[in-house]
Amino acid sequence: MSRTVNCRRLKQELEGLDKPPFPGPLGQDIYDNVSKQAWHEWMEHQTRIINEQHLNMMDMTSRKYLQDQMKKFFAGEAVDQAEGYVPPSE
Repeated sequence: MSRTVNCRRLKQELEGLDKPPFPGPLGQDIYDNVSKQAWHEWMEHQTRIINEQHLNMMDMTSRKYLQDQMKKFFAGEAVDQAEGYVPPSE
């Protein structure tokens, strides 16, 4: 049986991640408080930001910026958007 978490972003009890996404306190916090669905949404958003802004993930400034955006995303705060991105219509 899968574990559930009270998802901080989606404000629902949803299926949690299988393991922390990375080591350390932030990874554990995400594991404890973010659902698989919200994590998947973040991964898609993160990819758009990296591509749009041509971020170099070897650069610590880019990594710090992305981490700050991730914290805002999961807190439900406004985050930077990829310019010109239009979500697909369903």
